[in-house]
Amino acid sequence: MKRVIAALLIGFGIAGSVAGERMSYGKAEYLNSCATCHGVEGKGDGPLRDLLVKRPADLTSISKRNGGRFPYARVIAVIDGRYDVPGHGNRDMPVWGRQFLEDDQRLYGPAGGEIVTIERINELAGYVQSLQR
Repeated sequence: MKRVIAALLIGFGIAGSVAGERMSYGKAEYLNSCATCHGVEGKGDGPLRDLLVKRPADLTSISKRNGGRFPYARVIAVIDGRYDVPGHGNRDMPVWGRQFLEDDQRLYGPAGGEIVTIERINELAGYVQSLQR
């Protein structure tokens, strides 16, 4: 009986690891940084939505609102936020580029931190692209 329980625990541990490996870095970043406002599925229905002055955008319809094309570079610029995005209006969401960079520079130094921050934002934009309906 002890062997069966041990085998089950090991099996669950392996299955959990495999399931964890299937989650993309972009999805993990999204769930960590974006889902509280935009919701787990990106529909703008996160648990903090009612506490915000402006309701978070429905991220699942970015392509639809852009004539069927996903504006990848613009999405990266909006997520990053360190540079003005013409026509974006007032910035209600956090400037993730600055927030990511602080942590990344502590871990990887100034140049390495910038590279890692850019990749984090790129992965996040790719995940948002995958949410399109």
